[in-house]
Amino acid sequence: MTFNLAEALSSIVTQADAADWRAAIRLAGDGLVAGGAATEAYTDEMIAAVEQHGPYIVIAPGIALAHSRPSPAVLTGGLSWVSLARPVEFGNAANDPVSLVIGLAAVDHDAHLQVMRALAGVLSNSSAMERLHAATTPDDVRVVLGELATAAA
Repeated sequence: MTFNLAEALSSIVTQADAADWRAAIRLAGDGLVAGGAATEAYTDEMIAAVEQHGPYIVIAPGIALAHSRPSPAVLTGGLSWVSLARPVEFGNAANDPVSLVIGLAAVDHDAHLQVMRALAGVLSNSSAMERLHAATTPDDVRVVLGELATAAA
């Protein structure tokens, strides 16, 4: 069975404004909180992870996967999607600036791997990525991700 990102997303925000990488992660964390996947403490944990380990969450050009270790602040698995109106620097020389932040709350390592596999499929599809970057509404994002999931099934 293929993991469907469109169905897993509990929150989608497009064309958001963020002053810096911390604010961008906070927006992704707000989506996880609003979707019931995590508490606000998890957002703080995601920011602390980057402060401690550097911008390892910037996984591809322009894309950050904001996450931290499974913790009591994770209530259930969840994803949030935040496209930024203006990209922000995370400090990753190879992949900055970031215009898309995906928030991930995972209850265990296996869930994290499922999401990474699904994301790899999206990231490797250049036409889908162009459509996702151009998306101006949550429905636009869901349509593109849903089409990819259907094609992969």
